[in-house]
Amino acid sequence: MASSEPIMSWPRLLSQRRFPDQQLPPTSAAPVRGAFVADYDRVVFSSAFRRLQRKTQVMPLPETDFVHTRLTHSLETAVVGRSLGRLAARHLMEADAALAEQLPNFDQDCGDIVAAACLAHDIGNPPFGHSGEDAISSYFLSAAAAPFLEQLSAAEVADLQHFEGNAAGFRILTHTYAAHSTGTAGLGLTYATLGAFTKYPKPSLVADAARTGGASEKKYGHFQSESARFQHVAAALGLLAKDAANGFYHRHPLAFLVEAADDLCYRIIDFEDGLKLGLIAPETGLPLLKRMLNDPAGRVGSVQWHDWREELGYIRARLIGKLVAELATLFAHHAPAILRGQYDQSLIKELSCWADLQEVQRLSINQLYRSRPVLEIEAAGFEVLGGLLDAFLTAIFDASQGHRSRKLLLLLPEQFRAEGHQAGVSAYEKILLLTDFVAGMTDQNALSLYKTIKGIELPKGF
Repeated sequence: MASSEPIMSWPRLLSQRRFPDQQLPPTSAAPVRGAFVADYDRVVFSSAFRRLQRKTQVMPLPETDFVHTRLTHSLETAVVGRSLGRLAARHLMEADAALAEQLPNFDQDCGDIVAAACLAHDIGNPPFGHSGEDAISSYFLSAAAAPFLEQLSAAEVADLQHFEGNAAGFRILTHTYAAHSTGTAGLGLTYATLGAFTKYPKPSLVADAARTGGASEKKYGHFQSESARFQHVAAALGLLAKDAANGFYHRHPLAFLVEAADDLCYRIIDFEDGLKLGLIAPETGLPLLKRMLNDPAGRVGSVQWHDWREELGYIRARLIGKLVAELATLFAHHAPAILRGQYDQSLIKELSCWADLQEVQRLSINQLYRSRPVLEIEAAGFEVLGGLLDAFLTAIFDASQGHRSRKLLLLLPEQFRAEGHQAGVSAYEKILLLTDFVAGMTDQNALSLYKTIKGIELPKGF
């Protein structure tokens, strides 16, 4: 007798339909690119992705070639994600002949979906590094913001007071601004890629009774404004519900691989940046990375290094390869439970070198993330982002529309102005539109605009 236990289906999870159900033109020619490769390309050519090249990953506005920005981090995560997705899917195909017969391109498709989702995973993150989200949240928790939040629901307030780059990313990928409507929503990605992108398939507020304490509940993945969109995507993919009425679901299985690729890259490669910048001593960092490789005693390398930096790059490459293989095996092992919504942990925590990765993280926090340049730009981010939000919100909600308010509103691009949208825009949507603008800025643009509106510095050329 067939089991009545709910389970997610791989053919449905790998849906090539494009959000929101775009009609493809009829053609007899074979496509040049697969649907999920096209997703990857759409992200690459989006303006939101391009702006990541001037957004801080860890070190502020890096001037050296080897320090990562949000863009280089995203590219590297996508490369790791593609390998991880293909290898994990290959393990599943080897274990299940029926799956391999039903989905002959399963391994390639999984790799391409994970790569596209990884490429987009930071697309909603604000400027000024890891504290950009905290800076926006802090402003909306302040007394200055209180008057602007009076008309909002508790869930809408939670979206702003616990601002989340993942939710902002889902909004970018699915939202079309009325002032520039093209008839499609966002980037028009496939349902599969949108599902894999959403590592936290829940809103900012959920009932305590629905919580399970899993890895997918640490943050949230969509604002109230996108709740209906996400529920539509979840239903199309057949995601299992925890509390469907409130947009709370189990993860798309491939989201575990997106999370693992990101975890691996930021832990290892941020650590590499810390070593190259001299913030972490090589005599401490290199032995730690070598220990994670766990090479056989007496192994003799075939390459001679000119200095420790060359060796560091080689160790990092080998280590990521080793951990990708281990993560792929772990995913294949847990896949049956994941499809039933019975597994919700970070795969990286099951790695054999997890204790060493925790030490890597401890050193990064103490010596890299808390270094003076990082703390300085993060502190500046609080002033700049908070200052921009306060100035523009004051103008937006200025009932008298004085001269200063009108001048400030004219500085906003048309698609972020409430008056460019349909009548009756809510206070929540007005605030979100401004937050879209501020969070989407690069570090330099945010700083330059802040200086301009505060009268600290005139635009160049004046």
